Amino acid sequence: MSSIGIYMEGGGDSKNGRAALRMGMDEFLGSAKSRARALSWRWKLACWGGRAAAFQRFRTAIKKNEHDLTLLLVDAEAPVFKPAKQHLADRDKWDTRFASGSNFHLMAQTMETWMVADPDALAEYYGDGFRRTALPRSQDLESVPKKEIERSLERATRSTKKGRYHKIHHASALLTRLNADSVRARCFHCGRLLQTLEESIFKAQLYR
Repeated sequence: MSSIGIYMEGGGDSKNGRAALRMGMDEFLGSAKSRARALSWRWKLACWGGRAAAFQRFRTAIKKNEHDLTLLLVDAEAPVFKPAKQHLADRDKWDTRFASGSNFHLMAQTMETWMVADPDALAEYYGDGFRRTALPRSQDLESVPKKEIERSLERATRSTKKGRYHKIHHASALLTRLNADSVRARCFHCGRLLQTLEESIFKAQLYR
């Protein structure tokens, strides 16, 4: 293996917004990225705004065989009861037959679930006025509805100097502060993504 490509939704319509989210996610996935770079592998993480655009670019990369490992990363948008590949085929009506299940990855019902999974990082970022008690306490945060995640984050941050959580303005900075182990412990699909990267790198190392 010599190339990893990750295609994800998010960042809005502006290049600056997408670039900021890319830098935040690169930091969150920093351990895998560093290990890949240490082996002189190419690492590409691209944010494409809407989920449909991310899917189309991911499909093109798969069909052109642009990377040794190619992953799609999007929000689930709804409770997940099936493997990611089938969930996206059913919910988004995407034809996912061109790739294996290991290529398809979900963040959670919404990316903000990852942030809620690490209250310490939120408290450090928002400072005075942050209300930790407003966040869901469930160990399985992927079972918490999207709207509840969003409302809890709004309640927890509205009295801080930075103001209420804003996806474009705050998400990138928060991603750089999240503890990956804390997030994977409460978000199954985050753990699955990290495990896929870790195992792929490990297996490649064995056959060098």
